[in-house]
Amino acid sequence: MSHPDHPDNAGPAEGEEFEPDYRFTLANERTFLAWVRTSLALLAAAVAVVQLVPEFSIPGARHILGGLLSLMSLLAAATGLRRWQQVDYAIRRGLPLPRLRGPRILTAGLLLVGLFALALVVTNLAAG
Repeated sequence: MSHPDHPDNAGPAEGEEFEPDYRFTLANERTFLAWVRTSLALLAAAVAVVQLVPEFSIPGARHILGGLLSLMSLLAAATGLRRWQQVDYAIRRGLPLPRLRGPRILTAGLLLVGLFALALVVTNLAAG
């Protein structure tokens, strides 16, 4: 099997590791850092909701919303790390890139947080 990134262009043996074009590893690192930035933004939002947002008409709702945002932050960080490891493994062996469920789960979680926040705002407006 020929591989354009393998030094002798003959391709690695099954499971053999090789040093890929540095642009691939740097792109993988940039993607990982994007996941970390997303995680930090979600964590900052969680702190802001708990510390800065006035109490909603539903007792404890602020803390629930902050907890959900914190959970999404942890998920983003863990997904980013797992993705970085899996992609690094694949590119060093000339394997197809893996598919992850993490982005779908994160999106579903963010939709849930958004719906919960919208419900809180509507409830606050209705309460007065």
